[in-house]
Amino acid sequence: MYNFCVFAGTTEGRELVEFLSAQNVKTTASVATEYGKTLLTPSENLTISAKRLPVDQIIELFEKEKFDLVIDATHPYAESITESVSKACEQTGTRYLRLLRNVGAENEDGIFVESVEAAAEYLNNTSGNIFITTGSKELGKYVSIENFADRAYARVLPMEASLASCVSAGLQPSHIIAMQGPFTEEVNEAVMRMINAKYMVTKDGGSTGGFAEKYNAAMNLGVKMVIIGRPAQKEGLDYSGVIDLLCREYGLERKPRVSVVGIGSGKELLTVRALARIEDADCLLGTGPLLEEFAYTGKASVKAASTDEIVSCIKSDSVHSRFAVLMSFDPGMVHCTEELVKSLSDCRVEIIPGISGISWLCAKLGISYDNIPVIDIDHKESLPVLEIKRNGKVFISGTPENFRSLMEELTAAGLGSCRVSLAEDPGRTGTEFSVKTAQEISGQTFAGLKLVALVENKAVKAVITPGLPDEQFQRGEGEGGVIPMTKSEVRAVCISKLALSEDSVCWDVGAGTGSVSIEMALASVRGSVYAIEKNADAVDLIDFNKKRFSVSNLNIVAGLAPDALYDLPAPTNVFIGGSSGNMREIIQSVIDKNPDARIVATAVSMESISEIMASMNSFGFQYQEVVLLNAARSRKVAKYHMMMGQNPIHIFTMQGVKA
Repeated sequence: MYNFCVFAGTTEGRELVEFLSAQNVKTTASVATEYGKTLLTPSENLTISAKRLPVDQIIELFEKEKFDLVIDATHPYAESITESVSKACEQTGTRYLRLLRNVGAENEDGIFVESVEAAAEYLNNTSGNIFITTGSKELGKYVSIENFADRAYARVLPMEASLASCVSAGLQPSHIIAMQGPFTEEVNEAVMRMINAKYMVTKDGGSTGGFAEKYNAAMNLGVKMVIIGRPAQKEGLDYSGVIDLLCREYGLERKPRVSVVGIGSGKELLTVRALARIEDADCLLGTGPLLEEFAYTGKASVKAASTDEIVSCIKSDSVHSRFAVLMSFDPGMVHCTEELVKSLSDCRVEIIPGISGISWLCAKLGISYDNIPVIDIDHKESLPVLEIKRNGKVFISGTPENFRSLMEELTAAGLGSCRVSLAEDPGRTGTEFSVKTAQEISGQTFAGLKLVALVENKAVKAVITPGLPDEQFQRGEGEGGVIPMTKSEVRAVCISKLALSEDSVCWDVGAGTGSVSIEMALASVRGSVYAIEKNADAVDLIDFNKKRFSVSNLNIVAGLAPDALYDLPAPTNVFIGGSSGNMREIIQSVIDKNPDARIVATAVSMESISEIMASMNSFGFQYQEVVLLNAARSRKVAKYHMMMGQNPIHIFTMQGVKA
């Protein structure tokens, strides 16, 4: 097993340690502080040293561990540790490799100086407040600036040693900005506005050191940059070059880091971590509009929207090793996130959530989204009219086209009065926000790419208890007479015996008017129901009742069972209301698809009762039950109410074929 040592004082260093931790090698990571240790993820083959090592202790460590390779990934300004590590490698005959940090952007608006002393000398001849971002260690070198204590504001880590250095340099608490980065352009700009900065002092730490965010903020405010040029680095390789060497010479496997980044509600509300991962990536993937938002980074980018496109791009890329997959809003609300993670199991994948449009809308409305369903209509096979009927409030997100279709369907279903609080591209500059009814919105056009809305149904909620009144279903006659329908009382018992769950896959064989199918669909709201019916008139009637109840999870199959069953998905629950003499063959078809499916069948005639009993016994179901149901309804005759009996009906329940 190879043995490596990484002096990990930078973001690239920590990334390298993470890469090595996923390999079958031993790794020792050396960081200067306990805080640096907290930034590394522990693993079985990783040893972390969290203290500053003088050269003699480094030599002692190298002699003891006999490392195959030492990688110096310290900051470009940490010259002393670089010299110590290089010297120790030379003395112990250990292979040394320098990981080079990328060069930051040069610009004509900055004042370039060679050292902190030179920066102080330049600033001594200026006036106005100074924003110092070079850390606390060398803060004492700035005190030569005239009126230093009044003019200077220092941003340092929120650590005791850093604060002590500020006090030692003569800074008052009001001039100490103790914050942990990385910092966005907006944060830098806010701090400089707060202190009325005229100058910013920074080191060129490259893109991972936040140089671009400092520079852009300073340029926005007209703040003059004083840039301390980095010392010349030893010969070495950049991050990708180091990974290539490790794979080529030590047989390690390249495992790209893939950050699935939620852009949230626009760049203006991007989280600090999300921005850091975008800035740190060497390749961005996403849709055209998302890539355009981050074109300013100058990074390589690939248009890829589907999971297959994203996975293909990453796995075929031999140049880049750190990818940021940009997703609108929050990855947790995007259908393909889980599929993407599974497809990239051989990569180091992390998901960085964003501020969703739902969160933005709740903040706008001043409400909580506790117990309110959230539905992304772009990734549903059918529009969620039923969910809106069943709930007082529902959050909807989706494209304008799908949203407009939903509003039209709501209006057609008699819910045009629903109150809709709508935002187009929430969180982005110029977001359009309105409160209208579903009917008002149904004919509207939208300019945004994505919509979020709170739909409030003030109408009477849909009844979901089994045994809906018979009058709610449309009845009709076909060539053979009245189309049969399972009556309310019988239907309630049958639905109970079926023991449905919300995601059941149901068959209703011999569906008639579709009354049982609809009750199934109302109960299994996240599942699917297949109504099988041979009578063409009955098929039309089922379709009419389907639209009346807005059960989009009901699928109508025209045909005679068992032939019509062969192409259907395996059922979990089956109701047989009519078999046309094919009871045994229908049950066999169910068992072939799923031996554990729960079957409920009804019979009125002695012949049907005999047929079901014979089938139930011959197949040897582990669970068998027969219920004889006698129901009667009151009927007014003159001034009296008389009980009128219905046909006695046998209800058979069976499940679990014996092995």
